[in-house]
Amino acid sequence: MFVGGIGRSGSTLIERLLGELPGVCSMGEVVHMWRRSLVDDEVCGCGAPFARCPFWAEVGREAFGGWGRVDPARVLELKAAVDRTRFVPGLLADDPPPDLAARAARYTDFYDRLYAAVARVSGCRTVVDSSKHASLAACLRLRYGARMRLLHIVRDPRAVAHAWGKRVPRPDARPSSPEQFMARYSPTRAAVQWVAQNGVLAALERGGLPTLRVRYEDFAADPLGELRGIAEFAGCAADGLPLGADGSAELSPAHTVSGNPMRLRTGPVRVRADVTWRSQLAAPARVAVSALTLPVRWRFGY
Repeated sequence: MFVGGIGRSGSTLIERLLGELPGVCSMGEVVHMWRRSLVDDEVCGCGAPFARCPFWAEVGREAFGGWGRVDPARVLELKAAVDRTRFVPGLLADDPPPDLAARAARYTDFYDRLYAAVARVSGCRTVVDSSKHASLAACLRLRYGARMRLLHIVRDPRAVAHAWGKRVPRPDARPSSPEQFMARYSPTRAAVQWVAQNGVLAALERGGLPTLRVRYEDFAADPLGELRGIAEFAGCAADGLPLGADGSAELSPAHTVSGNPMRLRTGPVRVRADVTWRSQLAAPARVAVSALTLPVRWRFGY
């Protein structure tokens, strides 16, 4: 299952809770692993550097005969040549340009082999990639078609813009990494990205891709009910959900390769709505984001 949406929409928590279900393995944001894991050797969600994590070492052997046989530069080159918003119109076409389709096939072959290896090593029937990028979802749709499941997570764009403006350290970054903090967007850029990402994911649904849309606000209001619906959509047993009636849960270590710092969190958590944007997002920013996202956000009930 692919988790799509714009970052800072609550997807990491939802993915972590899914990973607590029997038969489900959450992988984190795989789109970033080719550099952050294979090149920068950032830590796995279990706390070990990627190169020393037994789980990922076994996955690498199963998928590629060892990570040493994967050229990250080649994967990143393919990513730049197909996994970008500018290529989405061609990827969504009924008959994509042959050269674009060929690049997408070569690119997604890495993901296909990786997903299959994760399933074998973990023993899980369902693997969850929370990369979120709509362009990657469009690439994967060409390979899997209706076999793919898209979990589209959407959040009020004003809350998203507020979150993207925060300065958040990346505890998983190596000391030599230039990315010591998570990326930040201006309110205007966050609004444009919100429209683009959610618009493409909605187009994938209209094109027939099996999709479940979950609003962050609905999940925060009824986490147990929403998680049950997600589990059923993913084809997982909805019995024994890892959530109490009050939204409390216990997170165990997970082998996630990248993402929000929450991927490293273990122990008790509680699902709560974060509405600080209502008091902290400056009025001019709120007006700008509201205006830029108006045509799309109404479609999602905002």
